[in-house]
Amino acid sequence: MSAELFRELAGVTGAQFGIYPEPGPGLREAARDAMGVLDLHAEDVRVERSWTDGDLYGEELSWSVGFGPRTRAFLLKPATATGPLSGPLPGVVALHCHAGMKWAGKEKIADAPEGPSPEVARLRAELYGGRAFANALARRGFVVLAHDVFVWGSRRFPLDLPPGPESEADRYDAAARDHEHVVAKHCAVLGTSFTGVVAGEDLAAAAYLRSRPDVARTGCAGLSGGGLRAGLLGAFDEHMDAVVVAAMASSYRDLLDGHVARHTWMFYPPGLPRLADWPDLVAARAPAPLMVQYATRDELFPAAGMRRAHETITARYRDAPGAYEAVFVDVPHSFDVPMQDRAFDWLAGALA
Repeated sequence: MSAELFRELAGVTGAQFGIYPEPGPGLREAARDAMGVLDLHAEDVRVERSWTDGDLYGEELSWSVGFGPRTRAFLLKPATATGPLSGPLPGVVALHCHAGMKWAGKEKIADAPEGPSPEVARLRAELYGGRAFANALARRGFVVLAHDVFVWGSRRFPLDLPPGPESEADRYDAAARDHEHVVAKHCAVLGTSFTGVVAGEDLAAAAYLRSRPDVARTGCAGLSGGGLRAGLLGAFDEHMDAVVVAAMASSYRDLLDGHVARHTWMFYPPGLPRLADWPDLVAARAPAPLMVQYATRDELFPAAGMRRAHETITARYRDAPGAYEAVFVDVPHSFDVPMQDRAFDWLAGALA
């Protein structure tokens, strides 16, 4: 598609609608309303199984958000934190990415005793340095919750898959890629948005984690689509004490040169450009702690968009020096082991 055509269209829409204005003090509430974020709760929480795997204790949980199949989640923490005398630990909602893989959700970032499938192992090698970052974070002394969200893993749609030489997971993901726009259209017809449904489910998961007696202060972290979800949680959950957004910060206005089509419908919630730019919403939690990691060789975002995002967030945090930490890493789109370790160290300090 012609980038020039859309730049011309941006001039017209900017003149008529004033897109990307300076955000007002009510941005968080206005954005939540524009996206139709659902008010959901994790109801009827069940422990489906539990295990101890070396130095980690884990549970597979399930709950209902009121529609669709039950959400499945992994809860991980140090095995030493299971006794009656152990005190609460900082909690982190670990948010799985999009990555064009909807067959799996939480398994992309968290391991149960059976370990990852070949498809997940392949994805982790590409994006996560081969590591289940939720398990690594739990080993650092956190209670970590990794849950499936709307259209992923246990929350995915049933699809009739044609036969083929690929695995069932790969065939599902190929079919799901062709249907995300249909999901977005249905959400719009129902008065919400794809973004609003996902954000509502993440808010419910965060509230559940915070309600646990073994959890103290809470944060969240995610890569790419998980970073998008982290940014939304940071904006909409006033009790989220620390947020890590990895490889998911760019201005909208700089995406027009060949980058718009590369992203999920979740990244384009209705109405947001008429309220603010995406980095404005990420920074709307100021002065609360925020870390943003920029992958400088990220093929999904233009360098100009990442620079503008950093400048915007820096300006929003001008009255909170030290609360915003920007990390620029010379890597492609990823959340590799050094990036993870940097985030874990920062979360330990922010949630201490």
